[in-house]
Amino acid sequence: QVQLVESGGGLVQAGGSLRLSCAASGRTFSSFATAWFRQAPGKERQFVSSITWGGDRTYYADSVKGRFTVSRDNAKNTVYLIMNSLKPENTAVSYCTAQIRGLLGSWSPADFGTWGQGTQVTVSS
Repeated sequence: QVQLVESGGGLVQAGGSLRLSCAASGRTFSSFATAWFRQAPGKERQFVSSITWGGDRTYYADSVKGRFTVSRDNAKNTVYLIMNSLKPENTAVSYCTAQIRGLLGSWSPADFGTWGQGTQVTVSS
């Protein structure tokens, strides 16, 4: 069983930055990548970014490309998401999840296994 815990969310003004962390514990099976999603109130969960286990390949949603950076530190069992130039529409709960099949950038729930509990990101105008 793998557990994922997100942290680093908070309140930030428009144009500001936050760094989210996704810490993994326990044993991992068949996961080859980690993905970030976000979900705003009343909206569907939206893909943000993903990164392979080795960190050699990354993928970004068009809406965040150039503003967000995903990375990982396997020595710390942690994946990071640096979010720059934040906008009020980025207000959402951010989740990390283990990808077990499919291609980087997949939105399909069937391609993902364990999810974290989420961390709230609030961007004020």
